[in-house]
Amino acid sequence: MPALSFHRGRTAVALLATYTFLSACDGVTDRQVGAPGIDAELRALIAAHDLQGDPSLGRVIPGIEDPVAQLGMALFFTKGLGGDMDSACVTCHHPTLGGGDDLALPIGVGALDVDLLGPGRRHPSNAPTVPRNAPTTFNIVLWDQYLFHDGRVESLGKEAGQGGRASAIRTPDSAFDMADAQAGVDLSAAQARFPVTSVEEMRGEHFEAGNGNGAVRAHLAQRLGNYGAASDELPGNGWLQRFQTAFNSSADAESLVRYDNVAEALAAYQRSQLFVDTPWKAYVQGDASALSPAQKRGALVFFNGVEAGGANCASCHSGDFFTDEDFHNLAMPQIGPGKGDGPTGDNDFGRFRESGEEAMRFAFRTPSLLNVEVTGPYGHAGAYATLREAVVHHLDPEAAIAAFDWDLANVPQIAGQGRILYPNAQANTQAALDQLRADRSAGLNRIAPVTLSEQAIDDVVAFLTALTDPCVEDRACLSQWIPAEDDVDPDGLRLFAVDANGDPL
Repeated sequence: MPALSFHRGRTAVALLATYTFLSACDGVTDRQVGAPGIDAELRALIAAHDLQGDPSLGRVIPGIEDPVAQLGMALFFTKGLGGDMDSACVTCHHPTLGGGDDLALPIGVGALDVDLLGPGRRHPSNAPTVPRNAPTTFNIVLWDQYLFHDGRVESLGKEAGQGGRASAIRTPDSAFDMADAQAGVDLSAAQARFPVTSVEEMRGEHFEAGNGNGAVRAHLAQRLGNYGAASDELPGNGWLQRFQTAFNSSADAESLVRYDNVAEALAAYQRSQLFVDTPWKAYVQGDASALSPAQKRGALVFFNGVEAGGANCASCHSGDFFTDEDFHNLAMPQIGPGKGDGPTGDNDFGRFRESGEEAMRFAFRTPSLLNVEVTGPYGHAGAYATLREAVVHHLDPEAAIAAFDWDLANVPQIAGQGRILYPNAQANTQAALDQLRADRSAGLNRIAPVTLSEQAIDDVVAFLTALTDPCVEDRACLSQWIPAEDDVDPDGLRLFAVDANGDPL
């Protein structure tokens, strides 16, 4: 959640600067909801940033009732797409867990209890196995430029409002900046091709060992379609009928149950997960009572620049989707097994791994802040358990790293064993911090330290909770995206998720 400034509307903001700065001297936090000018200030900032409140305007978004999305939901929840049939897409991306897994770092294959998701999920090694925090699937349809923390699925044209549909897409199966002819119709379809190929996430060590991504996908398609070398691998198989219904086709399995259609169905299900009906949207669209006093004060801090008493948050978390879809180095703590970078092989160089640009070393994609309240832990490695901790880090990474607990007592799945499990974590993070300092000295990093009062920080966090769609905290509302117990299970491998107490998610 990189910290921010203004790309547009500086004139309107400047008109407010004198009043806002003087108010900040007494504390923006002292203002009340009925105080003169607070709504006027926010309305001016909203206009200056050209905000509409709804980032989905003008987009074509499938409903969950769409037949292809329904097929995608069934596929999303089957362990039949796991190489060893012990993991599913939903393993790391459950709707009731914020579209993620509520863990700092995921455990995909090989879990002790494959149906236990979220806190309490364990691996025999007693440590997380996936090197990066699971991004939320919520609002995936709104991304136009990049998916994944390092942007390794990328729209080459980056057309606004198109989700990657208007030009070619680059993926890990193609060279950097080169189109992947098999990417699919949009970014979400391209993304759906890769979790099944990850050894740690879904593939496992032995499935199609030594073979490429194409062989993995072909094998999985044959397994679902019950044809070729993968016939009869599943305990039951009703997938052909589901594909025929979804795609309104009478074609046979070899023609219809192909991985391209698997990816398209998975993408349709994920694209239907649109959650943007937030209090902030209501406020932007005219309801002055939609925000609390603290949320309004926090919004002023969020959208104002430092010169106007704010925190510059909106320079990176910009627009109605609250992201510039760019990459920034904030020296977020590097915990976990890493991606194989650095002298000890347990660091993560972020976007640099893809682009090779020195300016992108340790840089990660700016996440959207919509529903951020429910999508923690935070950071590319999930090092911060709370939203407030993440905000404090953004304001001053150097101070946050100096105070960070390298035992990782705040990361429940590590159980305070941070220094034992990850002895190089502090040095690796220091390398990112050194890079941040060097970039600032060279004028390459526009994110400067910001000092806020404790109350102002609380207000910013309060504002961020105004970006939560109530549906994502309501199990009854989310039930549309979770197969019911009496829904037909096409292969007998549906993942019926439970929490650490054995209660259904």
